[in-house]
Parts: sequence; structure tokens; C-alpha cells
Amino acid sequence: MFVHCYRYVSNKEDVEDILAEGFIKVFNNLTKVEYRDAKSFEGWVRQIMVNECLSFLRKKKMLFYDLEENELIENSYTINLDVDAQYIYKMILSLPIGYRTVFNLYAIEGYSHAEISEKLNIATSTSRSQLTKARAILKKLVVKNSTP
Repeated sequence: MFVHCYRYVSNKEDVEDILAEGFIKVFNNLTKVEYRDAKSFEGWVRQIMVNECLSFLRKKKMLFYDLEENELIENSYTINLDVDAQYIYKMILSLPIGYRTVFNLYAIEGYSHAEISEKLNIATSTSRSQLTKARAILKKLVVKNSTP
């Protein structure tokens, strides 16, 4: 679960706090969950952790902002692209928090834009816009790091 939460909040101490809060909720609600199999239980725990991450980001008012495109690229990691999962993971972590959150929810977790807008209390168009910007940044990073 640590790695899962780290995709949203890339600060180790904050992730540890989020995990502690999340597992408290898991333990407090164990009697309410209907256990079918390990996969459904894991999905339930993951959902709690995602919600905790989103709650943390909302409290810190870290979710959405717009930067100039040049500023986004300049602040990104330089990654030698060997198309390895670790490099892709680092590129995703280099995204601004708002873009990264929507990208994680849409591309990795599989939520629709309507579900994301409901979870984050934003317009569906904002979700689409944040995803488009995240993809554009990742594409530029791929191009930038694949040329010698």
C-alpha cells in the first residue's frame, strides 16, 4: 500500500501518516465489510487508501494549479529512457500533484472522468484538462529523454 499511496503523495512521512489513518479506518470497519475473496478485500483497502490520499491533498490544498508549460518541463526530472517501469514511475512522480492525481485515478486506477470529478469535487472538464496536460508533459519527457 505504501507504493500505491506514494504515487499520489510523494513525501515519505506524509505517506506514512496517510497509511496509519487508512489502516485505522480499515480496522474500525472490518466488521462492515463482506469478505468474498482476497482480491475484493485488497480492492476495498486500496479504495480506503486512495480516499485518504485525496483527503490529504484536499486538506493541504495541493490538488490543482496551472503552471506555464515551460515551467513544468524545467522542473521535471531528467530520466534516461530505457522504457523501464521504474523510469515511467519516476516520470509520473515528476508531474505536478493535480495532474498526477488525475492521471493516477484515470490511467492507473481506471476511474471515469465523471467518477474523478465526483471524488475530487471538480468539473468533469477539469478532470479531462488535467489528464490532457499530464499526458502532454509525459510525452515531452519521453521525447526529451529518448533523443541523444
